[in-house]
Amino acid sequence: MVSLRHDRDFAPRYGTAVEISQAVRRLTAHNPGPFTWHGTNSYLIGRDEVAVLDPGPADAAHMERLVTAAGEGRIAAILVSHTHMDHSPGARMLKQMTGAPIVGCGAHRAARPLNAGERNPLDASADGEHRPDRELAEGDTLGIDGLSLTAVETPGHTANHLAFALDEGDILFSADHVMAWSTSIVAPPDGSMSAYMASLAKLAERGDTRYLPGHGGPVEDPATYLAGLAAHRKAREQAILDRLTIGAQTIPEMVTTIYADVDPALHGAAALSVLAQVEWLIERGLVRADGEHPDTPVSLASLLVTC
Repeated sequence: MVSLRHDRDFAPRYGTAVEISQAVRRLTAHNPGPFTWHGTNSYLIGRDEVAVLDPGPADAAHMERLVTAAGEGRIAAILVSHTHMDHSPGARMLKQMTGAPIVGCGAHRAARPLNAGERNPLDASADGEHRPDRELAEGDTLGIDGLSLTAVETPGHTANHLAFALDEGDILFSADHVMAWSTSIVAPPDGSMSAYMASLAKLAERGDTRYLPGHGGPVEDPATYLAGLAAHRKAREQAILDRLTIGAQTIPEMVTTIYADVDPALHGAAALSVLAQVEWLIERGLVRADGEHPDTPVSLASLLVTC
């Protein structure tokens, strides 16, 4: 995972509901880490009635803080953007506490089936127990406190990833698809680089003027930032093609060189990103996977096990 770190000054202010706008407050869960930055951002949307977006991990203390932050506002809905363990498990706890329905993304699913001999290295990060009371698809809306939230399908980081557009202030809750602190990890089989790039292009066609992501601070100039993200991925793709041209045969070989400036502890995640890029190259006929299954990237996926 390559860090962009455009919001080094982001302060999580744990335990405090930070006012973002008249209708939006942010409460950051205390689950910092290499893939969560300072922690998962939960958003409280509305005042007299409240939708909580991405309650985060199964952390009882964080759920209590969300209920307290809602104040006299009734928690009327629990929105979930995608099924990773740092975003969705808290929804079930919050539902037990408030009775509010869980709305948003569907059950966890992979972007493609596992190939023969392949394992899913990020199985533990997936929330397989998530079942919404109401699943939202592209263009579906949720009304809350006189506001309207519209689902925007943004697969790539996960197959079921949703962003949510708020009619107030052209805000887009971009979850883990677009973040200011880092590029999103795209890890097959759960993630798909072709879907991720298509979702970036889709968002570039929208007019949202501010993104509120699942980790870190806001993205204040989405159009410019999206163009930078797309260029970054294309540069990584060219680096992979360059390494293949000079004879690299394995993902670990490519990671060591391409991600030389990244903490070695993150090279496993970087390998997954390389795999995603290579799969996209294969889909477009620019790279061929040799080995036992020439029509699939399975030989490349099996190399990942050795990282």
